[in-house]
Amino acid sequence: MAKHDFGIIDSFEENKWYSDYEPEKYNCISVHDDLLEEMIIKYNKELMTFKTYFQVTTQPGNGLDYCGVTLIPPESLKQFRDIIIKANNHYKSQELQLLIEKVSGAISEDKYLIHYGI
Repeated sequence: MAKHDFGIIDSFEENKWYSDYEPEKYNCISVHDDLLEEMIIKYNKELMTFKTYFQVTTQPGNGLDYCGVTLIPPESLKQFRDIIIKANNHYKSQELQLLIEKVSGAISEDKYLIHYGI
């Protein structure tokens, strides 16, 4: 089954291309695609309002790159977490709860979160 992986980048490098799939390096957790897809559909407008980058900080974006690599900067993490909390109130998913905890860890450490799409 398709999945999305989320991890914390311990030592973020500006202008580095984060295009290699390295879930172990960032201690990623997985969220099944069907769950994330439902969340994206239901909360698309909100997801598209927070600042992200696609693979490198010279490629700014908004929201998640569904099929690629998204870098979520520390200043966007609280907004992202709020959306996940809202979705989890609806779906009651252990995977979303783990994602909330992962995002909270990145917030407390003031670190970037990496998302590997399907």
